[in-house]
Amino acid sequence: MFNFDYYNPTHVLFGNSRINDIGKHIPQNARVLVTYGGGSAKKFGTLDEVKTALGHRYVAEFSGIEPNPHLDTLMKAVALVKEHNIDFLLAVGGGSVVDGTKFIAAASEWDGDIWDMWSKRLPIQSALPMGCVLTLPATGSETNGTAVVTNTQLGAKMGYNSPLLFPLFAVLDPTKSYTLPKRQVSNGVVDAFVHVIEQYLTYPVYNKVQDRFAEGLLLTLIEEGPKALTSTDNYDVCASVMWSATLALNGLIGVGVPQDWATHRIGHQLTALYNLDHAQTLAILLPSLLHVQKETKRIKLLQYAERVWDISGGSDVEKINLAITKTRDFFEDMGVKSRLSAYGISEDAIDKVISNLKRFNMIPLGEHQDIDELKLRKILSLSY
Repeated sequence: MFNFDYYNPTHVLFGNSRINDIGKHIPQNARVLVTYGGGSAKKFGTLDEVKTALGHRYVAEFSGIEPNPHLDTLMKAVALVKEHNIDFLLAVGGGSVVDGTKFIAAASEWDGDIWDMWSKRLPIQSALPMGCVLTLPATGSETNGTAVVTNTQLGAKMGYNSPLLFPLFAVLDPTKSYTLPKRQVSNGVVDAFVHVIEQYLTYPVYNKVQDRFAEGLLLTLIEEGPKALTSTDNYDVCASVMWSATLALNGLIGVGVPQDWATHRIGHQLTALYNLDHAQTLAILLPSLLHVQKETKRIKLLQYAERVWDISGGSDVEKINLAITKTRDFFEDMGVKSRLSAYGISEDAIDKVISNLKRFNMIPLGEHQDIDELKLRKILSLSY
C-alpha cells in the first residue's frame, strides 16, 4: 500500500428533500449565481425549490452549460459574476454543470489567461466558494476538486484539479434522477463504472481495503444499473446508483493504490474531436485497452474476473478474455454502444486522436507509463 493523504471537505446532504437544507450552508448575505444546463432544472421544479431554499439572498441565474462544458460559454458566466459582484456559486445539474461551475469559480479569481492556467495546470491561489445540487449521478464531481472543460476552438478537452475546487456541500437527492432520459442514466452508470476500473484494474500493492471497496461498487453498478433503466422511480435503486457514482470518484477508493486514467485521457480526445458523450468514449475504449494491456494488468484482471464476474473455470487467458467480453456486454446492455464504427466514425480518427495526445504532451499513458504511440494505435484499432 502506498503512502497517502486523504482529504474531502464536501458536506454531503443525502436523501429526499435535502434541497431545503442548503440555506444552512450558504452565508445569509451571499450574492448567489445559480448555474444550470438546459431546461430540465426549470421544467421539473428543481430550480424553484432551490430559489425557495435560498430565501431572501440575492440570486442571479446562468443557464446553458452544455455537456462537456465549453470555455466560451463559461467565460460568459465569469463576466456575469463580475458584473453582479457574485460571491457564491450554486450548480444545479449533472457533472458537466458542476465541472463548469468549478471553472467559473477559478476563472473569476484569476488574473491573466485562464486557458493558459487551466491547460498548463498552474496552481490557483483562490476560487469562489460553491455548492451543488446533483440531478445526474455519473461523474463524482460533486465531491472532488477536479473539473474538465472543452476548448472548442482548439479541439481540446482538458482536466484540472485543485483542493480549492471542492464544493462546500453537495445535495444528493435520488428523486431528482427520476426524470432523467435513459441515455443519461446509461451514461452515468458507465461513467461511474469506468471511474472505479481506472483506480482498481492496475497492479496489486496489497491494499485489500481499496480492492474490496472498488469491487463492491462495481458489483452494485452491475446489479443496480440495468434496474435504473426500467425502475426509473425506484428510490432504493436510484439511491444506490447515485451513491455509487459519488463514491467512485470522491478520492477514497484511489488512495494508496496506482491509478491508470488512460481510457479517460484518450476518450477526452474523442469527445473534443467528434462530440461523443463522455461515457460513450469510455465504453468504446476500455475493453480494447484492457485487451492490449492484459499482460501488465494480468494479476488484477484475474482478480476482477473471479471476484466481480464470478469466472472460475478455464485457463488464465480464458478468464481474462471472458471478463473483458463481459465488461463490453455490460456496456451494451446498458444501452451504450462500444464500437467506434457504431457512431459512424471512420478510421482516420486514429491519427487525429494520437495527434491531439501528442499536442498536449499526454503520451505515454497508463499506470506504468507504457502506453506509447504503437499501443495507442492498437487500442484505437481494436475499438472499431
